[in-house]
Amino acid sequence: MNRINKYCVLAIGFIASLLLLYSCVEPFSPPEVNSDAKYLVIDGFLNMGSDTSRINLSHTQSSTATEAVLNEVGAIITAEEEKGQTYNFVEEGNGSYYLPHQNFNVTGKYRLHIKTANGKEYVSDYVEVKSTPPIDSVAYKYDSRQEGGVMYVNTHDPKNLTRFYRWKFEETWEYRSAFYSGLEVVNKQIISRRENVNTCWRTIKSGNILLGSTIKLSQDIIKDLPLTVVPVSTNKLYIKYSILVKQYGLTQDAFEYWTSLAKTTEGTGSLFDPLPSQVTGNFKCVTDSKELVFGYFSASVEQTKRIFISPGLGAYPTCARPDTLTISEAMNSTPGEVLLNFTGTRPDSVLYSNAACADCRAQGGTTTKPSFWQ
Repeated sequence: MNRINKYCVLAIGFIASLLLLYSCVEPFSPPEVNSDAKYLVIDGFLNMGSDTSRINLSHTQSSTATEAVLNEVGAIITAEEEKGQTYNFVEEGNGSYYLPHQNFNVTGKYRLHIKTANGKEYVSDYVEVKSTPPIDSVAYKYDSRQEGGVMYVNTHDPKNLTRFYRWKFEETWEYRSAFYSGLEVVNKQIISRRENVNTCWRTIKSGNILLGSTIKLSQDIIKDLPLTVVPVSTNKLYIKYSILVKQYGLTQDAFEYWTSLAKTTEGTGSLFDPLPSQVTGNFKCVTDSKELVFGYFSASVEQTKRIFISPGLGAYPTCARPDTLTISEAMNSTPGEVLLNFTGTRPDSVLYSNAACADCRAQGGTTTKPSFWQ
């Protein structure tokens, strides 16, 4: 309870639970949820630090829609300083646009200007640049009650100027498949496997909105704020696990926007799910003042810190015993049948298993070791 009193931090999971609870009492369906209108959604910020700025453009969809989210391609995106300097983003596909590091004037104000392929134009309000203090540390502690590792962040601003914070993170972990595959079929011939598909690395990005504020404290200090829980059952902590934490200073307006968005989107699943209420942000459509547009543009310095841990929690994966194929069957095996080795119950047989047990890529990872991996 001391930490709750000490920090004004969004309890995202609790808020989501409350939203779901009340929805059972009195269902609420605002027009945006069931509308087929494809309103523009703008996600990203202007990175005033040494890294690349990224903007993603997509569209809202009805909560009953089953098709993939529609990305906005072919748009022209420009960051504009209030004094007239402009910076053009580069399109890289699938609604994603980037701007390499620039020598920005951190005392200026900036806005985002978007022109879509169909001629519509959108602009944000001009926003001030918000500085971000460095991350003091990212810490790990095992919690037996939650049966998982809790990742914490610590930071402070000695000038007491930041006050409002947002965090994102990326998890990367090394893992193994249950069985080692030493054979593969190439041109109807069984040969030694050319790539090790027993060891993989997988990276996923955070989906929740993580916010914190020290506005009610005398000092601008965030201490041991929990970011995420990594359950032991996921086996992410068995071999080696890494988390990259990204920290952003926010203006009070930006903090209030993300707070409102958290209260609505967390109840539907993630930031990219259909929006259940009209939390529009600081963008407007120039060509049609009545058209809704969603997103909040901000400019701040991104601070990052990565840690590695190897607590050895979890268990090596297990699967049912491998089966056998004849040599002829093995040469005509399907992609779902992964060959292990020639040691079978018969001299002319090959051991095999399914991809989930013998090819680590089937679990979403890649066999390429990340460049940052220790």
